[in-house]
Amino acid sequence: MSDSLPRVTPAQRRARLGRRHLLAPSARAATVEEVADAVVGLHATDPATVYLSACARLREPGAGKVERALYEDVSLVKLLSMRRTIFAVTTELAPVVGSSTARAIAARERATLLKHLRERAEEHWDEARLAEVEKAVLAAVAARGEATTAEVAEDVPALRERIVMAPGKPYAARQTVGSRLLRLLASDGHLRRCRPRGSWASSLYPWALVPPLPDLPVREAKAELARRWLAAYGPATEADVKWWTGWTVTDTRRALADIGAQGVALAEGPGYVVPGDVPGDGGPAGEDEPWAALLPALDPTAMGWQSRGWYLDPDHVKPLFDRSGNIGPTVWWNGRVVGGWAQRADGEVVWRALTDVGREATAAVAAEAARLSGWLGEVRVTPRFRTPLERELLA
Repeated sequence: MSDSLPRVTPAQRRARLGRRHLLAPSARAATVEEVADAVVGLHATDPATVYLSACARLREPGAGKVERALYEDVSLVKLLSMRRTIFAVTTELAPVVGSSTARAIAARERATLLKHLRERAEEHWDEARLAEVEKAVLAAVAARGEATTAEVAEDVPALRERIVMAPGKPYAARQTVGSRLLRLLASDGHLRRCRPRGSWASSLYPWALVPPLPDLPVREAKAELARRWLAAYGPATEADVKWWTGWTVTDTRRALADIGAQGVALAEGPGYVVPGDVPGDGGPAGEDEPWAALLPALDPTAMGWQSRGWYLDPDHVKPLFDRSGNIGPTVWWNGRVVGGWAQRADGEVVWRALTDVGREATAAVAAEAARLSGWLGEVRVTPRFRTPLERELLA
């Protein structure tokens, strides 16, 4: 990259996070929809993450606000999309995500399921039988209004048949067709997850029919998603964009070119911002506001970039990540990950710093822990993907 390009320091990148990701107290949002758009989408593989991520960024946190958006107004929708991860995105952004990433992933998921059904199912399956069963499932859900997978299987017995996964391996398992097929229909845009049975941290979802998303031209959708992501997460490298979206190098480069992404020099190499978004020496007003945050496992800020050295000490990776690369609950101070947290069985939120953070940070983190405990109330949260530090804090 040419030396003439604007240079953006790690400190400038960290200074942006507090405001752009709504983590600084003065930047917090009034609605869950504002939060989702600010970070492009909320990770939703673990159902609790949506609530914890949103409430960390709300002026007045509360699970009811997230439930309203997900299940009453349905202003947030969950899509299997970027990196084959479930994201909760606003209905305004959903067609962009659907056309740019989700639809292609759904096609791959369908091909994989059909292959497994043909090779590993207990009964005979082919494309015609899969289509017939799908039609019966949609009719059963329509008749019931909403239903769990087990309830639909009462009407469509084929869902109870099993597929042998990883045959011959020590970790071989038998999955029901229903557990795979209803998720596929959600990926295809036919079904949505309704309010879970149990607490908001539960994964026992009923399903309901959902109107199909509008189709957008794929190239235009990719450009729009790249623009939104770079506005929220930039400066970032080409590798960061490719990793977050799950696109090919060709698609990533085309999208960056289509939005006229502006080149900058980063500590790790060439990077990009949306046009005109190069940080100034002082940055926008308020970027120097101190802030602390307790973010959940898989939070979009913690998982926002492939290259994380500018906000995460490499020595902290081992205690904070599981073996599959999933980050656990993290403690932040002024744009850096400085530790981790957990919730004990009695409801207490405990945390540990992995570096000396000083008195101001300690007081700010303690205040955030109290804020988190306050709105969690009687709900207990255990991350789906456990990490060494989170386990230690509960020991």
